[in-house]
Amino acid sequence: MPVFLPGLGAYVRWRALGVSPETRAAISLAGPLAGLIASLVCAVLWWQTGDALWAALARAGAWLNILNLIPVWVLDGGQAALALSKTERMLLLTASLALWLVCKESVFFLVAIGAGYQAFFAGDLPAHPSRVTTVYLVLVLTALGVVLRLMPGQGFGSS
Repeated sequence: MPVFLPGLGAYVRWRALGVSPETRAAISLAGPLAGLIASLVCAVLWWQTGDALWAALARAGAWLNILNLIPVWVLDGGQAALALSKTERMLLLTASLALWLVCKESVFFLVAIGAGYQAFFAGDLPAHPSRVTTVYLVLVLTALGVVLRLMPGQGFGSS
């Protein structure tokens, strides 16, 4: 059964349920996708109204969802990484470093550190890695980076 953490989402003990890593990844990445959509809605509202509150909400939402995609422990990125091969984890590391350089947002460096850990030190590689999960994860990270890049300010929730 999921354990709901108010304001943070839910945690599920997947292994006890016998769910495949690819299914776990898809379910885990649904939250950040919803967060991306909410950030995009706030960005559009900022663009339409010019109200800095919407820009700050878009930036904060994108930043928090990227933070949740760090591939460690119980974070959604950690659950998604369980479906990735070593090569796919290296691709995530490379994409995170590229996003860090392009967007100039330190949160992507944290994702890169987690991806590096998963690629070089984690031994829990799946029997059947999921390229779909890799593409999905990188696309969501990139789209969140675009939101951060287009919103005024720097860092968490700035406007």
